[in-house]
Amino acid sequence: MVIVFIFAGIWAADKLETYWGEDPSRVVVDEMVGVWIPLLAVPNDDKWFWYVIAAFALFRIFDIAKPLGIRRMESLKGGVGVMMDDVLAGVYSFILLVGARWVIG
Repeated sequence: MVIVFIFAGIWAADKLETYWGEDPSRVVVDEMVGVWIPLLAVPNDDKWFWYVIAAFALFRIFDIAKPLGIRRMESLKGGVGVMMDDVLAGVYSFILLVGARWVIG
C-alpha cells in the first residue's frame, strides 16, 4: 500500500504543482506516506504506543533537519522531489526503530 501511495503521490504532486506552485503545502500525501514507513516497524505488543510516538518524532526530526541526503532528494524536480524527501526521512526513521527494537528486545 505504501508503494502505491508513493507513486500516486508523485503523480498528484506533479499535477498539483501546475496549479499551486512548487511543493504546495496543501499536498500532504508526502507527509502521510513518510510517517507510514516507520510505523511499519511498530511491534504488536505492550510497547506499541511508545514506538508510535518514537516513529512520529523520528520522522519529524529527519523531515525538518533533512540530513543524510534528504535535502538532495527535496531538490529533485516535480512530484519525485515532493515525495522522495519524506520517503527517505521515513526510511531512516524505520531503520532507527528496527535498531531500537533489536536493542530493547
